[in-house]
Amino acid sequence: MIRTLYKSLTLSLLLASCTNKESQTAVATESKSASSDLLAITQEQFNQSNMALSLLEEKEFPTVVNTTGTIDVPPENRGVVNATMGGYIKTTPLLVGDNVRKGQVLVTIENPEFVTLQQNYMEIYEQLAYLKSSYENQISMIRENITSQKNYLKAESDYKSTVARYNGLEKQLQLLNISPAAVRAGKISSVTSIYAPISGSITSINVTKGAYVSPAMSILEIVDNDHVHLELAVFEKDILKVKKGQKIVFKIPEASTRNYDGYVRLVGTTIDANRTIKVHGHLKNDEDNRFLVGMFVEAGIVVDSVFAKAIPQEALVQIDNLYYVLILDSKKGNTYYFKQIQVELKETYKGYVHITSNTELASSTQFLIRGAFNLIGE
Repeated sequence: MIRTLYKSLTLSLLLASCTNKESQTAVATESKSASSDLLAITQEQFNQSNMALSLLEEKEFPTVVNTTGTIDVPPENRGVVNATMGGYIKTTPLLVGDNVRKGQVLVTIENPEFVTLQQNYMEIYEQLAYLKSSYENQISMIRENITSQKNYLKAESDYKSTVARYNGLEKQLQLLNISPAAVRAGKISSVTSIYAPISGSITSINVTKGAYVSPAMSILEIVDNDHVHLELAVFEKDILKVKKGQKIVFKIPEASTRNYDGYVRLVGTTIDANRTIKVHGHLKNDEDNRFLVGMFVEAGIVVDSVFAKAIPQEALVQIDNLYYVLILDSKKGNTYYFKQIQVELKETYKGYVHITSNTELASSTQFLIRGAFNLIGE
């Protein structure tokens, strides 16, 4: 009796043990099936991480010729100031960076030769009235045959040569910015002023007070930045793609990450020694800039464009030179289920990427465009 009870108890324990093992196996199998290769995110996690979903968007992807260059100004917006005659700098009140207006006094120059020039002008001026009267008198006398041809020709020569000298000296005074009228009024000075030929800012000053300057020497330089342009260098292999009117997107890498727009104004017709061709570009919004002449530019000339389905660049995660995205597989209750797929990059432009994948992507496919990095990284 006791042996029979023992056997029955043993059998019951064995059956219970087998039942527990089968139950554990079923639970494990069910859990594995539920998890598969999907990532589950609750609505609360989705909101706390500021995640976002989006469909593929139609975006333009341009074909760009990349190039470099500088900011420059037209020749008429750049002025080099020098002296018509040599002299010593008397005053130079300006500094590099000062803004000047056209006609403003930049420096004054002193030279005793200026006095001599004005004296000669005055002497000629005083002689001119007498010689003119003598010449007119000879004209009257030659008509009446009461003077010789020799006297007439001498009077004519003296007068006309003096007029030529007078006009020449007057022009020299004007080039020196000395008023001939003031000299004729008896105002003689050894100092003359040099005026700004254009409005702009001073970019260089090559003299100091008391220094002697010759006519060939550059005293200072003025640049007007109101109208700047791009001077780009395009390689020979790309130049046939570049045409007048094409869009230019450029930036100043040393100063800002912002992109600016422009367009091709002129395409050069000669090849430089380094096998590049000059391309002249204008800015789209020329009045809204703070560019300085000589700034280095990285630019892209848009020579063609295509439209393709794209997603924000933030949606991609790069791992070991491979790219992945998360697509929404389903949503059950308050839980999102995402599937990780590998994609290939085709084009990148302005924060969007054109992608392709071995997995067929329907137009209704939703991508996790914000928050994918942490999930794939995990």
